Amino acid sequence: MKSPRLIIMGGGIGGLATALAASAAGCEVQVLEKAERFAELGAGLQLAPNASRVLQSLGILDDVHKHACFPPRLVCMDAITGKQLTYVEAGAKFTERYGYPYFVVHRADLLDAEVAACRRRSGIALASSKEVVSIADTGSSVRVDCADGSHYEADALIGADGLWSTARKLITDQLPACSEYVAYRGTTSPERIPQREGLDDMTIWIGPELHLVQYPLRAGHVYNQVAVFRSPRYRAGMGAGDDWGTAEEFVAAFSKTCNYVRSCVPLLDHYRRWPMYFAEPLSGWTRGRVTLLGDAAHPMLQYLAQGACQALEDAVCLGRELQAHGDDFATVFSKYEAARRPRTARVQRSALQFGEMKHDGGPLGARFRRYLEERSLEDCSELDWLYAEHADLG
Repeated sequence: MKSPRLIIMGGGIGGLATALAASAAGCEVQVLEKAERFAELGAGLQLAPNASRVLQSLGILDDVHKHACFPPRLVCMDAITGKQLTYVEAGAKFTERYGYPYFVVHRADLLDAEVAACRRRSGIALASSKEVVSIADTGSSVRVDCADGSHYEADALIGADGLWSTARKLITDQLPACSEYVAYRGTTSPERIPQREGLDDMTIWIGPELHLVQYPLRAGHVYNQVAVFRSPRYRAGMGAGDDWGTAEEFVAAFSKTCNYVRSCVPLLDHYRRWPMYFAEPLSGWTRGRVTLLGDAAHPMLQYLAQGACQALEDAVCLGRELQAHGDDFATVFSKYEAARRPRTARVQRSALQFGEMKHDGGPLGARFRRYLEERSLEDCSELDWLYAEHADLG
């Protein structure tokens, strides 16, 4: 029997994890990446225990851990008053509860580990500078045409091509919606960060219509910051390239924060902004021999730090179904989608709700802060649904 052939559109974290999982299931895989090289934009990435479980199954967790930092606590601070609201101990008890630690890593380090693992597999071919311009499902195969004139054909295709997915257009005409929030990101040397207790923690400072996330990267040699705020200039229908969420708005938004947060703002990159988008869960993300994965299937806001984690879960679940059903792609894709849609929909909606609560400046936000202050520091059971092992993860 010949090995089932798969095209994976998108050579990001989710796409390469899928290549590894599919290869382990006996598939021949062709990865097509639009960019000139396999690289990740941005810097820091939070990986909860549910992601570590996947990386372990793919055989690359130890490689990723070489570059990781393991924050002792996950801390929530009030960005306006500077007061600590709550924290979760992420040490031995946390690791015992969930089987794996919580860690942070540079996106490039995770992707490099995936690329290296893919190149060690004879059944995985990686091709960059391959912008797919058309996809045709013939019923017996899938053919893609690339902007450079090249063509590829396979038994099935997985669209792991991100937020503005080309493959997604085959499934739905629903476009991601703008949240009216933008992010400014940047890394700097730890010596430049104003000193305080808990610099080794993963810390989020929350306030009305804004927040700041901070944590160390690369064994503490780099410090990562992400500042998010709602743009008052955004109007319905504006695109990512329109004049909203500017650096001037950024500085003005954070001018009302406490002294510590304000002192960190000048250390962020003011030259590039990242508009934040999301989408309502789809009723389905498969059509014929094409299915979606990661942000292409379920775009979500970053407020639970689960975008990459859920893409990794998708990959291992899809690999499990390929292992069980081989080239019966109708069954593979149906079971994969049925397993993953309820969970990813919950994460999508929960991320949206969490963002609304932590950014609210009225009664809802006040109740949320009061809940954080009153919650037991010994109890992290509210995280079990997200971090504990589940059958639908593969």
